[in-house]
Amino acid sequence: MPAFSTLSIDLCPGNERVARLLLNRPERFNAINDDTPREIRAAVEWAENNRDVHVIIVEGAGKGFCGGYDLTHYAENDADHPCQQESDPWDPMVDYAVMKRNTEDFMSLWRSRKPTISKVHGAAVAGGSDIALCCDLLVMAEDARIGYMPTRVWGCPTTAMWTYRLGPARAKQLMFTGDLITGTTAAEWGLANISCPAGELDEKTNALAARIAGVPSGHLAMHKMVVNQIMLTMGLEQAQMSATIFDGITRHNPEGLWFRRYAQTEGFKAAIDWRDSGRPIPEGDEARTLIREMDEKQQAR
Repeated sequence: MPAFSTLSIDLCPGNERVARLLLNRPERFNAINDDTPREIRAAVEWAENNRDVHVIIVEGAGKGFCGGYDLTHYAENDADHPCQQESDPWDPMVDYAVMKRNTEDFMSLWRSRKPTISKVHGAAVAGGSDIALCCDLLVMAEDARIGYMPTRVWGCPTTAMWTYRLGPARAKQLMFTGDLITGTTAAEWGLANISCPAGELDEKTNALAARIAGVPSGHLAMHKMVVNQIMLTMGLEQAQMSATIFDGITRHNPEGLWFRRYAQTEGFKAAIDWRDSGRPIPEGDEARTLIREMDEKQQAR
């Protein structure tokens, strides 16, 4: 099996038609770093090239599926990054190139001719929800949570999958609020295919995968291609282009820079506590004033 630093992939014991892609940074809640998107694509390519594999299950090690991008690195860290440029004027096309590549890597789960199932326990949030929703099917524990909290500040879901999976009204509700929903609600809304007690998650997911794995791989590829083509005709690629550009803007406008500076000065936990609390996010001139004050405080230290 291929060796990776952020995940693993192998064949499921007892059913070699099913591959298991395990996000494997449990000490960081499987947070996404610079290697994760590339390794997801490489793992999918490995499964694509294995003629025995008919379906891929994607899951997370430890307490949950994936907590999103590693914001202690991207937000709290003082260093510049292609997607967080402050020492020089922001170059939106550099930002777009990096984030679009990440989106395309996540979308390898969607493009794969082999069906993909995300198995979610704990939480699939922020960028972790992008990974989960790029899979064809979603199975969640009833008490698991999914959502994109950074829509409140410092983020836009680059895969733009919420509308295609939920419809415009539900997607707007989650994007406007940054709220999370449980596996139970996700199933009621039609986002999750199956919701079950956490103790039954393995059984339910494996049964679904085994049922799919009995279908000839060519048939699966054709059926998936038909549905994906409809989504493409509806404008998925164009939506992802806009979402990826907007994601960069949210990280470099006054509100986004305030959030990063607050994380740098007060810590990551304090920043997300403010973001998720419902407190108004500082905007415009207020945000610029607070940024200057925090910069002065940092320089005084």
